[in-house]
Amino acid sequence: MIQSMTGYGKTVLQLPTKKITVEIKSLNSKNLDLNIRIPQYYKEKELDIRKSLAKDLERGKIDFSIYVESTSDATQTKINKEVVKSYMNVLADLDTKGAHFLEIAMRLPDALKVEREELDENEWAVISEGIQKAVHKIKKYRADEGSVLLADFKKRIAHIEAFLSQVVTLAPQRIDKVKEKLQKAISDLDAKIDENRFEQELIYYLEKLDITEEKIRLKNHLDYFLSELSSTNSNGKKLGFITQEMGREINTIGSKSNFAPMQKIVVQMKDELEKIKEQNLNVL
Repeated sequence: MIQSMTGYGKTVLQLPTKKITVEIKSLNSKNLDLNIRIPQYYKEKELDIRKSLAKDLERGKIDFSIYVESTSDATQTKINKEVVKSYMNVLADLDTKGAHFLEIAMRLPDALKVEREELDENEWAVISEGIQKAVHKIKKYRADEGSVLLADFKKRIAHIEAFLSQVVTLAPQRIDKVKEKLQKAISDLDAKIDENRFEQELIYYLEKLDITEEKIRLKNHLDYFLSELSSTNSNGKKLGFITQEMGREINTIGSKSNFAPMQKIVVQMKDELEKIKEQNLNVL
């Protein structure tokens, strides 16, 4: 079943001292374009995150983020007591009357120190599970979007098949028109011609305009496209190759048609195919 590259997944985890939000967004891209934003103390896990996302999401422009919000009164910033005392002693030696030594000292360099938070493996195990839940959500989103694309593809393919049937119906009229046009051109020349030679040349000319092979190949490509839509794997690149082949056959039919009503139908076929190509850019 096909999947879209567009998706969104989010998980919120409530830990004893913090709230952690895992968010994944995905848009279409020819290859995997992965952008990761996580707090510094989780950086050692970034490579594992990249490998996991590459395996699960395969392709697309993917933005992965972990946001941390503290829910505890505890702070990682502490007063560097020894440094502050040293500053106050120096200020006292200056004998500055009326000065607020502590207020001045607290503004000086290194008066405050920030303790770096270390990675807690137990905490990470919970976060890792949250990441997998977010991945599951984005994959479901992609599958739901893929169902919408599938319905649209089937509708477009059905339209092209209907137009192809019209082309087949018009084929006899086209041959008659071509014969009539050539006979009129010969008649306007007002010259004697060898009827047998004329018939031979006419048959040769009509054979060059024959679109039987193109109709068969186009029908095969349409059937192949539909069969790939029902395959277990989503392969947007393969579907893109098939649409290219469909385009070649439709273009050849158009160049050989030499008949206005048929050319109008070919234009409609091209329009449907362009819509398929545009939508296929979103397929995983």
